[in-house]
Amino acid sequence: MQKRFTNIFISALVAGMCFFAPGGAKAQIKTDGAFISNAPPAAGTMKSTTQTDSLNYGNDTSTFRPQYSLKRYFKALAHKDTMSISYMFLGQAIVPGTGQLYNHQAWKIPIVYGTLGGCIGGAVLANQKWKKDGKESAKDLRNYLILGAIGSYWGSLMDATVSFKSHEKPLPARASFYSTLLPGLGQAYNGDYWHIPVYYAGFMISGYCWAFNQKQYRRYRNMYIDKAAGTYTGSLSNDDIIWYRDQYRRNRDYSVIATVLIYALNVIDANVFAHFSHFDISDDLSFNVQPAIIQEGTPLPMPSQTFYGFNSGYSATKIGFQMSINF
Repeated sequence: MQKRFTNIFISALVAGMCFFAPGGAKAQIKTDGAFISNAPPAAGTMKSTTQTDSLNYGNDTSTFRPQYSLKRYFKALAHKDTMSISYMFLGQAIVPGTGQLYNHQAWKIPIVYGTLGGCIGGAVLANQKWKKDGKESAKDLRNYLILGAIGSYWGSLMDATVSFKSHEKPLPARASFYSTLLPGLGQAYNGDYWHIPVYYAGFMISGYCWAFNQKQYRRYRNMYIDKAAGTYTGSLSNDDIIWYRDQYRRNRDYSVIATVLIYALNVIDANVFAHFSHFDISDDLSFNVQPAIIQEGTPLPMPSQTFYGFNSGYSATKIGFQMSINF
């Protein structure tokens, strides 16, 4: 008998938990003194919603952004939708001219491809002539044309970034791309001019260390080669030469890593300080307390929306104090 009663009690407890659980058909959740029904709405009461970049689902006020698609990207290029500067920059990096198309500057596209095509084609011809004739002038022309093609590509990226229209100033992504294309330009865009000499000093120091260690590495590498060939006339032993060679090579690698870190820090700095420009950083640090009338209340629920027979709605007016802090 006792075992049977225990089984009935456990079954009833499980059924009650399922009935009052948040996922139950008539479940009610208490929030700030009010019980809100989570039951599915009656037929015909469901509201239609239009999917946008920021959607709210039910009582959830969290922001949801759907994944950006190629369809939306091409619609933006056709000026039937919009895109962020990040997608515009990425598209311009992959296919030069798409940024100019989105920025309503399609007349620049022939200039971009004409310059790129001319430099690349000229470099190919100059390279063929250098291989055929062996003239250093043809080799130099090839190198200059390659630099011209790189400069044209860089200029197309810079032009697309500058021409992108945005109401937000400074735009953090634009500041990041500025510093990516030209270190220090993002800081100038943010108005943080004093940051620029700091980063360029870092580039100069790391560049000098890079060049010095590379020169010494080549020196001791050649010594090692001469030692192996039996033509070395110095006083250093083979182990000493190997130690110096490896040491300078390691220092050179560290200098390269330092240069990359300074470059990355320059980009991050531009983005972070562009975000900080939207914060209130005034010197107004104040604390204020004053009397106030506080309204507390929730809408009264329907008669069926009660919990254990008690009506959960209330409305009250209280006198208290309100506190405000400026920092």
